[in-house]
Amino acid sequence: MTDVDESVPVVTGRVKWFDPVKGFGFIVVEGSVGDILLHANVLRSFGQSSIADGTAITVSVQSTARGVQAVEVLDVAPPEPAMLTLSEEDHARLPQDMATLALEPARVKWFDKDKGFGFANVFGRPEDVFVHVEVLRASGFADLQAGEAVTLRIIEGKRGRMAVQVVSWESSVRR
Repeated sequence: MTDVDESVPVVTGRVKWFDPVKGFGFIVVEGSVGDILLHANVLRSFGQSSIADGTAITVSVQSTARGVQAVEVLDVAPPEPAMLTLSEEDHARLPQDMATLALEPARVKWFDKDKGFGFANVFGRPEDVFVHVEVLRASGFADLQAGEAVTLRIIEGKRGRMAVQVVSWESSVRR
């Protein structure tokens, strides 16, 4: 966990939108007049290359001539969990508390947002792990990049290993 400088304001809001191609997005804070700029470099320092719209986020901020901007991401909480669209058989494999599943270190093999899925490789295991876009969004991500380090909570699905939660590498280290 990062030491928080008491002189730097800390706010919690929701991601209004974030575009990894443009390299920025905005955070809205209830009761605040303006949006807060979230630059891709600040998000990458937290260990994520993307973030889903509606994700709760806590950041330290600074005022600049161009407005308020995030200088450090302190915490990310995914949007309210939507029910994952799993087959009945796969859904039955989910434990009551997903936190009981181990976080397994992995690297993204590829992910295609347009197709709605991709695969990752867990360190030390030969088989691919299926990652669905709905799982990604429910975990607070908008996209994944090939080679990106993440941790996954995984179940044995009907067709093999599948991720049921994606956690950024850096935030899993903090847990």
